[in-house]
Amino acid sequence: MQRAALFGSGRDAPMAAGDLGELLVPYMPTIRVPKSGDRVYKTECAFSYESPDSEGGLYVCMNTFLGFGREHVERHYRKTGQSVYMHLKRHVIEKVPGASGGALPKRRNAVLFLDLETNGDLNNDDFEYEDEAKLVIFPDHYEIPLPNIEELPALVTIACDAVLSSKSPYRKQDPDSWEEELQVSKHAKMLVQIDNGVRIPPSGWKCSKCDLRENLWLNLTDGSVLCGKWFFDGSGGNGHALEHYKEMGYPLAVKLGTITPDGADVYSFDEEDAVLDPHIAKHLAHFGIDMLQMHVTENGLRDNNIKPRVSEWEVIQESGVKLKPMYGPGYTGMKNLGNSCYLSAVMQAIFSIPEFQRAYVGNLPRIFDYSPLDPTQDFNTQMAKLGHGLLSGQYSKPPMKSELIEQVMKEEHKPQHNGISPRMFKAFVSKGHPEFSSNRQQDAQEFFLHLINLAERNRIGSENPSDVFRFLVEERTQCCQSRKVRYTERVDYLMQLPLAMEAATNKDELIAYELKRREAEAARRPPPELVRAKIPFSACLQAFSEPENVEDFWSSALQAKSAGVKTSRFASFPEYLVVQIKKFTFGLDWIPQKLDVSVDMPDLLDINHLRATGLQPGEEELPDITPPIIIPDDPKDRMMNHWMEPPDIDESSVMQLAEMGFPLEACRKAVYYTGNMGAEVAFNWIIAHMEEPDFAEPLAIPGYAGVASAGAAGLGAIGLDNQPPEEMVALITSMGFQRNVAILALKAANNNLEHALDWIFSHPEPEEESESASDVMDMENNANANILAEAGSEGPRIKDGSGRYELFGFISHMGTSTMSGHYVCHLKKEGRWVIYNDLKVCASERPPRDLGYIYFYRRIPS
Repeated sequence: MQRAALFGSGRDAPMAAGDLGELLVPYMPTIRVPKSGDRVYKTECAFSYESPDSEGGLYVCMNTFLGFGREHVERHYRKTGQSVYMHLKRHVIEKVPGASGGALPKRRNAVLFLDLETNGDLNNDDFEYEDEAKLVIFPDHYEIPLPNIEELPALVTIACDAVLSSKSPYRKQDPDSWEEELQVSKHAKMLVQIDNGVRIPPSGWKCSKCDLRENLWLNLTDGSVLCGKWFFDGSGGNGHALEHYKEMGYPLAVKLGTITPDGADVYSFDEEDAVLDPHIAKHLAHFGIDMLQMHVTENGLRDNNIKPRVSEWEVIQESGVKLKPMYGPGYTGMKNLGNSCYLSAVMQAIFSIPEFQRAYVGNLPRIFDYSPLDPTQDFNTQMAKLGHGLLSGQYSKPPMKSELIEQVMKEEHKPQHNGISPRMFKAFVSKGHPEFSSNRQQDAQEFFLHLINLAERNRIGSENPSDVFRFLVEERTQCCQSRKVRYTERVDYLMQLPLAMEAATNKDELIAYELKRREAEAARRPPPELVRAKIPFSACLQAFSEPENVEDFWSSALQAKSAGVKTSRFASFPEYLVVQIKKFTFGLDWIPQKLDVSVDMPDLLDINHLRATGLQPGEEELPDITPPIIIPDDPKDRMMNHWMEPPDIDESSVMQLAEMGFPLEACRKAVYYTGNMGAEVAFNWIIAHMEEPDFAEPLAIPGYAGVASAGAAGLGAIGLDNQPPEEMVALITSMGFQRNVAILALKAANNNLEHALDWIFSHPEPEEESESASDVMDMENNANANILAEAGSEGPRIKDGSGRYELFGFISHMGTSTMSGHYVCHLKKEGRWVIYNDLKVCASERPPRDLGYIYFYRRIPS
């Protein structure tokens, strides 16, 4: 049989069904049919951002269902031995004019079966898509075009059909999954809008059937403003929006207060789910709402004689200024997945730091070579992939001259594929987190700390790039009555700077603006031009350094509660200082709100005067005495029983947290101190306390010493001298590693599987050594010595130095709270400021340094 006949398109020399069956026989055991729960990655490479849209297409392994670009599929073949892949390619086809002047495609009967995101309208007048699929057998690249139903074995045909018809791997799999992907509403394209003259004012909304002024929804067909139901998004309402749909049948509504230049929250009553509306700007314009400017006059039309408001959205995004697009390495944008701009802004800033570039992009070949069998579930692999995508320039190429001319001549042009979609990265880093795994807007500061936590738990060897942010804070607590003091240290990653609102330099203007705003709201007129409080940076720095009261302070000197004050200073200065302006507060309804202020952040920052000094001459330390335990007089009291009985700890929650990689004792403490309220609440406790010195120490409960840690032994906590669990050893050896290496890695990682794999990748030499008893003993001793050395190291990892810094980036937030709005990032590169606004990367003309939320400073060398 001439197998070479299959090379190329395979269409010139078709083979008989028997020949194809014979060709595939050796590989049949490796071809699987996707089962329920299997995720098929047919839209994106696991190691890069190659897709079926890319020049080389995408190869999907017919066993693991992972996708690989042309430059990575060979690695997967060599590592796993899997030979059969489905090659997927999407072609963009230019239409040609027909005899009647209409457009005809160059190819007829175009096939479209890939569930891909598109950058253009499939029904435009100039282009259409055609998808192509074929089986490819490695290492000789034999190709079998699909569909080939009559010639392929039944199992192969079923497997191919299942792969081609599979849905997005990021779509919600089950009711307990937090990973969601909003779908485009079937009503969006052909939505009927009644021309009834309704115009929506910019404020002062009220339900047309009751007096509610919150949780209001604008029906996109007739412009009715009605309240939602309480269970729709957690807000209260009387359900008038749903009643209106049942009465009139108008399917789509947008939530008022969520409309931004980047989108809005849209709900489909017919589809009973939150949806995407690609035509939302047009649908809102029907009612006089301009999404870009967010400014509506009383008649719904913009009056050119009215001075436009200088809103936060316009200033931060530099609207009204023609910005020059930037291309090349380090100038790659990121697609907004629906309120994912917080992630994009943070990651752009993170990968502008050389230490992160070296750790992930510099180690990319090693990380990819040692990645687990499922690289989509490995932090370091996904960080390396994202870093390479942003820094390589491969996904940020300027249009050719001919394309520029075409864009000038035509409104619609061939879709460009610049920028990357961080969907796989977001799915991994947000896995198990109730907020980041949702499609809701999040706090960029919280995501920054979440990322640092992941980097801490997934170190590459002994180095951790997040160390550049670590610093020690010295807290000095003083008893106001005895004047005695206590000094403690803690680790932190950012400096939280309070807003000194009382120091505003334009108080008179603020008072006048507030009066006008209230008058306009009462009269349902557009609000006056915004006036922001101007806060001097020096006042914020002064507020940071001032003492603060300590609530419920117990003085060990007085053996009683007393008044206490605390001051914070830097015990060390980090290599990179991250400064958060504390703009967010809580309203009376406990909804986060933002203070829209201007702070004159300096380009050069010197905080050497905030260096900690430690115990000073003449100061007397507070005695090291713990507060007494108050036991009720009645020994039969239930509180007494609570103190004397063993602690009640939900072991299922403990194990859920332990499986995430946290120390077992820390998990027990988290569950205990959060009152057994579940793994999610305990997880938040862990994040807040993981830097404390006794984080992994056994739980010690006053009044019942020794009981808390007893459960650890019952759960199988194993020391270094004991043998690791056999199932963990078997799992690592199934990946191709030697048994002795698996045992050593598990002992070195205290039986944490994820850390054990990291240990193996950072100690590749033992695999090549003999398995003699003496070699094994030497390796085991070295492993134990490394653990003891790390455990005995003094203090946390810090990079202390001068407290003089230079600003190189900042993240800005637009909107009224962390629950809504939009983030962009400004970075200083090659001597000029650049704005990163999702996919758009442009040279900045007016960087709004005074409106930032998180600022990034680098240390100035001494």
